[in-house]
Amino acid sequence: MNVPLDTNSSPSNPTSIANQSMILLAESNDSNSKVKAAREIRRLTKSSERYRRELSEAIIPLVDMLRSHFIQLNQAALPALLNLAVKDHTNKRRIVDAGALEPITRFLRSENNTLQAHATASLLTLSVSPVNKPVIGASGAIPPLVDIVGHGSSQAKAEAVTALYNLSTFPGNLERVLKAVPIPPLVDLLKSCKKSSKTALKCIALLESLVSFDEAKSALISEEGGILAVVEVLERGSLHSREHAVGALLTMCQSDRCKYREPILKEGVIPGLLELTVQGTSKAQTKAHALLRLLRDTPYPRSELQAAVLEEIVCTLISNIEGEDQSLKAKQMLAEMVQVSMEQSLRHLQKRAMVCTQTELPITSCASEVALK
Repeated sequence: MNVPLDTNSSPSNPTSIANQSMILLAESNDSNSKVKAAREIRRLTKSSERYRRELSEAIIPLVDMLRSHFIQLNQAALPALLNLAVKDHTNKRRIVDAGALEPITRFLRSENNTLQAHATASLLTLSVSPVNKPVIGASGAIPPLVDIVGHGSSQAKAEAVTALYNLSTFPGNLERVLKAVPIPPLVDLLKSCKKSSKTALKCIALLESLVSFDEAKSALISEEGGILAVVEVLERGSLHSREHAVGALLTMCQSDRCKYREPILKEGVIPGLLELTVQGTSKAQTKAHALLRLLRDTPYPRSELQAAVLEEIVCTLISNIEGEDQSLKAKQMLAEMVQVSMEQSLRHLQKRAMVCTQTELPITSCASEVALK
């Protein structure tokens, strides 16, 4: 049955247009009429919560359009479904229940950039619903999302990493993300994006969760510039990004201080950590203090004294600087001061090692350091 869309309906009666659109979707066999109807639903639901509720019955015929081999039907239906899902958890569940995940996941691998972009945005929206997270994770959508983080457009990368972060908050999905080999594309994205951006926030938050797995820790260390990218977020990210960055490094160092201490120190993390003990969130300050202890602790009391002295100095420096140039100079001074302190500590440890008895554990042994966790 073909029902023409009455585009001359009064603007004061949008419900009439909405109802006609639904009828077309449900009953028309004409592809052009379906496309027009889907576009009308997209328009009506763009900013209206009321129409998202009223047009929820269009979900099933729209999902049927996703299964069509005609790309015009796919391209019309997908953004309409996306608008229906925005800020409506009931519609999010209905879309997944109607079987939309299979075609949407297929579109993630499409060579059509528009279709791929709409599919990525749709999964980002659908992944907000806690009920949908395990279902999306089991649908096979995670590997292509990781691929988009590595090879998509700038916007697609940002939406894909946010979708992955949303999905990762369901515990079972974190291992699925890990199996998709996410560290290289996440590091590349972290390197290229603005460190204070929302994209960097989602990226570093996901990395913090992933490094709870040994495989992810090893991958981050092996990836060129991996630790440095995290350190740069720690230094220049938003408050919450810096909190996740220090959390990721702390997780690594707590799991195996002997293995990860040197690679973290090599990237010049100390000045940023010292600054974070003063300027970070309460959680970030606590984590920064803990990481500083792990990075420079020895079995001797003088380390704690040095840590306290350095942190008092950084407090004084930061409280008296004004302007970007002076801030940069203060950080450079800190870096030089920390380097001198570390060299002095190293010479001190070397002297102590020379007088160790055979029964003493070497200062740098993993066994002695594990007890300090």
